Amino acid sequence: METNIATTPFGRRPMTLGMISSQVTARAVPRDATVHKWHVFQDIKDARIALGATDRALAILDALLSFHPDTALYGDSELIVWPSNEQLIRRANGMPPTTLRRHLAVLVECGLIIRRDSPNGKRFARKGQGGEIEQAYGFDISPIVARAEEFKNLAEAVRSEKKAFRLVKERLTICRRDIVKMIDAGIEEGVPANWGRVQQAYQAIVGQIPRTATRQTLEAIAEELEGLWTEVREALESFLKTRKVDANESRNGRHIQNSKPDSKFESESGSGDKDEAGGNVADTDNVRSLPKRELPLGIVLDACPNMLWLVKGGGGIRNWREFLAVAEVARPSMGVSPSAWEEARTAMGEQQAAITIAAIYQRQDQINSAGGYLRSLTDRAKVGKFSVWPMVMALLRAKLDASKATGNGAEAAAVDLETAGKVVRTESRLEISDALRRSLDKPRRGS
Repeated sequence: METNIATTPFGRRPMTLGMISSQVTARAVPRDATVHKWHVFQDIKDARIALGATDRALAILDALLSFHPDTALYGDSELIVWPSNEQLIRRANGMPPTTLRRHLAVLVECGLIIRRDSPNGKRFARKGQGGEIEQAYGFDISPIVARAEEFKNLAEAVRSEKKAFRLVKERLTICRRDIVKMIDAGIEEGVPANWGRVQQAYQAIVGQIPRTATRQTLEAIAEELEGLWTEVREALESFLKTRKVDANESRNGRHIQNSKPDSKFESESGSGDKDEAGGNVADTDNVRSLPKRELPLGIVLDACPNMLWLVKGGGGIRNWREFLAVAEVARPSMGVSPSAWEEARTAMGEQQAAITIAAIYQRQDQINSAGGYLRSLTDRAKVGKFSVWPMVMALLRAKLDASKATGNGAEAAAVDLETAGKVVRTESRLEISDALRRSLDKPRRGS
């Protein structure tokens, strides 16, 4: 007795090496093998990309497995299902016929099913007199049993890779969060380190993270970040240990030691900068005889023109209030901590501290640690050994020398320096030191 359960014309289909390989694998399935079809299907879903299957193809495989009545699949049992296209479409959530055929071909190509075509290309089962199926034509799902171990291993590898990818992303997130917090803490607490350079190094590393990246790429970036994390951590711990031993030493010259020769850190409390924004320390030992009147804003801006870069909209600075506001912008950009800035304002006065910031900003490319330099000048100001006059004079002198070298603006620079000199000389009641007098007399002799 022959029962045509479901018929669907197949047409002619070419045989491929992949299909032959799948058939060989199916024939090699152990007769005593037993698998849970839905467990294997879960492994196939997890290993979908490695197998080359599509989401739609897996939806069809899900439907095909549902046509087999048993949950457990045995290697010695008949594993052919013969649903019609209409039945598959219904169980595959209304998939169009053309899409169904295309993704059935994907399942065959991936070796997940095998076509068992009838002589006329239709799907059906022939039953014997006892009602048992003697011959069936349709889709053979025996690869689900034959390749169950392979699917499991592929799925485990994919899960391991996903876990590793998730972990490295977590490493990046935690490391980035910790570095930002430690930098903020270092600046707020006045830890002696060049936090401006640390922030630049951090941004350079983070800027390497692409929108879509492989795990290997993220691993490499995570290692760089963890190296920076270690440096920042060591700087903070070193400062804490030093402060416990002697709180005064950390303020008056202890330098954070770092064994790495290319470390991003420079001590904020160190005295490694030997000149005041370009002026020699020996030539600035004249504070006792400097004039008491304030420097004119115009002279300060002539000496520190880089401050104008920080003005929004490219405008100018018209008064001291605006100058102080720009100094507040320059301070964090150089990595000067709020505590170092507050200490300088207390020791020097707000206006003098702002001029000091402007002078340091003008020559920041020649200063390793702006914060450390400011603390050193603040300590000198506390004992009356610092004034902003020599710094401004040195900057005007450097501007004049540069103008002479290029031949541009030499006359204007000389006028600026001469004007500053006249301001000093009007203070006839005070004695001018020889060092400052030499600095002021140079342009006249060279003119």
